[in-house]
Amino acid sequence: MAIAIIVLVVVGLGVVVVFNNLVGLRNQVLNAFRQIDVQLKRRHDLIPNLVESVKGEMKFEKETLERVIQARTAAVSAGQGGNMADVMAKEGMLTQALGRLMAISENYPNLKANESVRTLMEELTHTENQIGFSRQFYNDVVTKFNTKQQVFPTNLFAAMLGFSPSALWELPADSPERENPKVNLAV
Repeated sequence: MAIAIIVLVVVGLGVVVVFNNLVGLRNQVLNAFRQIDVQLKRRHDLIPNLVESVKGEMKFEKETLERVIQARTAAVSAGQGGNMADVMAKEGMLTQALGRLMAISENYPNLKANESVRTLMEELTHTENQIGFSRQFYNDVVTKFNTKQQVFPTNLFAAMLGFSPSALWELPADSPERENPKVNLAV
């Protein structure tokens, strides 16, 4: 009888340790996602200023500017819903639209000479780098969390305790971000 009680206490303590570890990792995953969200918000805030700054100079690139605006609107609305797959897809479309805008803007010497446009482009480039670092950190934390759920003995209790794997931040196979931007540099 005493041995059974000791075994139950040891198993109970083990479950508590497993639970606490998984809660800690899950909170790190949520924090890492919020860090991406902060950088995405910064990008979303920079885009209208950039579009306004280049609009007059890029009259003939109206379609490109409209795509950036539409992609930004879709990305902002996806972020409010919190659906990770939707956020990833919409942010991928925005990244592609911004890449096209930046590539096309190289054809406009007046834009390259404009101090405010140059500053906005530098800020946007810096923000894109921060987003990349945040995504990498997020994926590292998610990998730890998912691995912890899959290894013995945690795998015996993770699902019973209500834990499930988190999605990595990756590009869907059909994502436009996987495609190379097509830029016509002929003027």
